[in-house]
Amino acid sequence: MKIVHVEDFIHPDAGYQVNMLGRLQVQQGHQVEIVTGEMEKIPDFLTAFFGRERIQERDERYRQEAGARIHRVPLHGFYSGRAIFHTFKLFRKVRELKPDVVFVHGEDTLTGMLFIWLARWLPYPLVLDCHMLEMASKNRFREYFRSFYRRFVTPIILKRNIPLIRVVDSDFVEKCLGIPLSRTHFLSLGTDTDFFQPDIPNKAHLRAELGLDPNAFVVLYAGKLDEHKGGIFFSETLKGKLEAPDNRPIEFLIIGNTVGEYGKKVEENLAISENRIVRRPTQRYLDLAKFYQAADLAVFPKQCSMSFFEAQACGLPVLFEENEINNMRAVGDNAFTFQPGSIESFREKLIWLASQPPATFQGYSTQAREYVLRHFDFVPIAQQYSAVLIEAAEKWNNQGVGSTHGPRTS
Repeated sequence: MKIVHVEDFIHPDAGYQVNMLGRLQVQQGHQVEIVTGEMEKIPDFLTAFFGRERIQERDERYRQEAGARIHRVPLHGFYSGRAIFHTFKLFRKVRELKPDVVFVHGEDTLTGMLFIWLARWLPYPLVLDCHMLEMASKNRFREYFRSFYRRFVTPIILKRNIPLIRVVDSDFVEKCLGIPLSRTHFLSLGTDTDFFQPDIPNKAHLRAELGLDPNAFVVLYAGKLDEHKGGIFFSETLKGKLEAPDNRPIEFLIIGNTVGEYGKKVEENLAISENRIVRRPTQRYLDLAKFYQAADLAVFPKQCSMSFFEAQACGLPVLFEENEINNMRAVGDNAFTFQPGSIESFREKLIWLASQPPATFQGYSTQAREYVLRHFDFVPIAQQYSAVLIEAAEKWNNQGVGSTHGPRTS
């Protein structure tokens, strides 16, 4: 089956949902194409982490490694974090690819709404997904937008029975958009647990390679060091020396770049830390495993990214701020929370974790790995995503049996 993913922004070096799903669906035997925006018009806050240099070469490397091609379509620009495509060129590109099904990521983006509004006339079936949580919706016009959506978009989704996948276990689509949960699928995000896994025998070698003390308690942060991810908060946490009660050294492995004036402040704080800090620039998604395998604990000072799943799959307990989604993830001793925005709370939890007996901490590590294997192993989850897409294509080809889609015409 030919699957076309449509996403506002894709970077070939990242570990986003579409990057992983595209690779796994190719392994399942599907032909996968990814349609996204031209890199030149993507805002700096999205591209600064991985960079936009040699993007054609990097897109081609992704094709060679994953088997899925990335097609970039011209943009008018970005507004409020959403791509504004050249509409005709977007729909022409998707049609040229002759998909069996089109998976549009983001039901509440302008792109998503355009596909929904035009669904009646499209020569292929649609599947949508939703990544939103109530806590993440900060736009001051959100209530106006939700009212608009409930009136002009939701009725089309329901009438045409367009499949909608929720990637987080939240009632956002029902509470805010008026789409009953019973009309949706819940399929979580996750990681490839065959690729990301602990490597205890090689841990000492990895630490030596990185210049880390083999006996230290190593704390890893991998991600953007910007305002959204709490870069300054994190760096200020490290200004005063962090020591475990048993005098075991606490060291930090930080993977990621800083950008602009904000980044300069982060660098100034890190430079005066009394703890050893080993820095490495931003890494490609598939190159991250060895860094997780060298550490003891992963931290997320503010927003928690999908790296949570990779860290846990490698046996790293996680420390992150207390919020709705993180409380759901910290179901046992696999992860721990601190008070949001509190340097004191963050430091206290770090020191407490570093002071745990080895046998106790090994239990945390085991639970981290088991948590992902039980709930977020993306290999079987990707099969479930494909099952939804296959069902949508079959209903389409059966001329609307169980669906209000019309028959496929091309």
